[in-house]
Amino acid sequence: MNAELHQSLILETHLEPWAEKHFGSARWIFQQDSAHCHTALSTQSWLRNNVPDFTSPTQLPASSPDLNPMDFCIWSILESEACSTSSPSVQVVKVRLRKAWLKIPQNTLRAACQEYKRRLSLVIKAVGGHFEKNC
Repeated sequence: MNAELHQSLILETHLEPWAEKHFGSARWIFQQDSAHCHTALSTQSWLRNNVPDFTSPTQLPASSPDLNPMDFCIWSILESEACSTSSPSVQVVKVRLRKAWLKIPQNTLRAACQEYKRRLSLVIKAVGGHFEKNC
C-alpha cells in the first residue's frame, strides 16, 4: 500500500469517522508503525492536520515491537484464529483475519491499551533503556 492509498482508504475512510464517533472533541493520540506508507511525508502532514496528537516514527525507538500493542498482543490472537489451517489464497486469509479481528473482545483491546501505557511508563523510567516487561 502506498501513502496515498493509506491516507484515503484507511485514515480518511476509517480513522476519521471512528475517532469522531469515539472521541468527539476529546484529545486522543494516534500511533502507527514504521511502514513506508505510515512514514511518508504526506502521511505525516495529513496526521498533523487531522489528528489532535500523534506519535511520529522518530519519537519511537527503532524496532520496538514491545511498544506496539498489535505486536505484543493482537497479532498472536489473529494468527491463531485466522491462520491455524492452510489457506488456498491470500483473499481467504484476508477474510479470516477480518473475521478474527471482529471476534476480539473489547476487554482484550482495552487490556492491550493499558499494557501499552504501562510499557511507556517503564520506558520513561528507564530513560529509554532496557526494562522488564513481566507479562
